[in-house]
Amino acid sequence: MSECVIRGPRPGDEAGAYHVCLKTGDFGKDGEPFYRDDPDALGRIFVGPYLAFEPEFGLILEDSEGVCGYALGALDSRKFFARYENEWRPRLCAQFPEPTGDPAGWTRSQMVHSWYHHPDYYMPEPYAEYPSHLHIDLLERAQGRGFGRRMLERVMEALRRAGSPGAHLGVSVPNATALGFYQRLGFRELARVGEGRDGCIYLGKRLEG
Repeated sequence: MSECVIRGPRPGDEAGAYHVCLKTGDFGKDGEPFYRDDPDALGRIFVGPYLAFEPEFGLILEDSEGVCGYALGALDSRKFFARYENEWRPRLCAQFPEPTGDPAGWTRSQMVHSWYHHPDYYMPEPYAEYPSHLHIDLLERAQGRGFGRRMLERVMEALRRAGSPGAHLGVSVPNATALGFYQRLGFRELARVGEGRDGCIYLGKRLEG
């Protein structure tokens, strides 16, 4: 089992971090079989803008095989999404046309491409108490070793020092493992959006005190 190192993001981390996003892109499980037509589809939303806009609230997990995890944060979600809207999304839409035809026949990559054109900026209330948000993924070889907890705690401490009173994150309903992990870290449910397999549970944690 390779030794892992937690470090800040560096230029050149994008490819490895996008790969982690792909390999955890099926509700926490390996998404590679579903995104062969565009392996970076998810990473362009859930990794790229965080590394570009707020690397000071991000951490990379690395072992001898390369990047095997990340924890990413945004201090003020409204400002982050405004920047995403103005600086990041136009390039995605220009590069990836909105898919047409019956959505039931789309590939998962095409579904994500539709998100480029119709983004979801949902932020749970009370926003003033949980303005920051977090995103974390670890490859299977790095899971169950305490790195996820350590990385999230470090990112939340950085957000707290920057003045954030609280942070939120979303977890897909099918990802029961992740839900239990966040609850053990002290996150509590704030809202549920959608239904069934497509539903999302939003959790929040106060950072003050």
